Amino acid sequence: MTARLTTLLVLLGAFAVALFASTGVAQAHPRSVYHGGTYFGSVVVEPGQVVDGDLNVFFGNAEILGSVNGDVNVFGGNIDVRGGEVAGQTHAIAGAVTQSIVPWAPSTTVETAYGSDSRLWWRVAWAAVALVVFLIFPVRTRMALDRLEQHPGLSTAAGLVGWVAVFPLAILLVVTVLLIPLVPLEFVLLMVAVFIGHAALALLIGRRFYELLQPTATPTPLVALILGLALLTAAELVPVVGVLVMLLVGLVGVGAVILTFIPEQTVGGTGFPPPPQQGVSGPPMPIG
Repeated sequence: MTARLTTLLVLLGAFAVALFASTGVAQAHPRSVYHGGTYFGSVVVEPGQVVDGDLNVFFGNAEILGSVNGDVNVFGGNIDVRGGEVAGQTHAIAGAVTQSIVPWAPSTTVETAYGSDSRLWWRVAWAAVALVVFLIFPVRTRMALDRLEQHPGLSTAAGLVGWVAVFPLAILLVVTVLLIPLVPLEFVLLMVAVFIGHAALALLIGRRFYELLQPTATPTPLVALILGLALLTAAELVPVVGVLVMLLVGLVGVGAVILTFIPEQTVGGTGFPPPPQQGVSGPPMPIG
């Protein structure tokens, strides 16, 4: 139990440090990089420096003063090639690209939200709880992930029905008087379903994004989850769009969790009847 608690604290600490590194502290002191890889926070390729491989940056800017023999992918920041050279392609998401696609998006990256209000803290706390819930209910989360992949439309419909039924069910429990103590339990179960669904969707997004950057590799569930949570957190911080993302995550995630309590044969409609029970072969047994 102590080892598990220590592992959990280390994971939460690493997650918090990674997101904190994407704030203004990382922006004020960009890190010099000398080889390709994935980095959190702003980085700089010094003049005369040659970086082999793809350079992936999350929640920061990439300043290219030297040479990069690969692609430069930035999520949550901008790419600045000043006197440098990029042999491959450059992709910037949620930086200047977002400004051209979503005019109402803020002109700065996620670190502005960190310094201006508490929205980032709330989203980080929400993501941390989703991570803990995944560690507590890994099997249920993977089942929800399977429902999301196999039945995305049905998950959305089930989520809509589930959210609509929350308050009528609570009123019904209150009317019965004897079942009033179950009302708090209903909302506790609802919140657990929200976090399980959030973790399942983050797993799906993180795995797809990782495979997009590294087509020949498959991430571990924990890496995919942390990456997906970071991506969802960044998307939820964008004004207007973030609200729509939160609603979609809550709707589809809860629906996927609801479907985990329904047999796959019923959900998919492709189940086969169980095989008939066959008797034991051989000559008849003597009686008496």
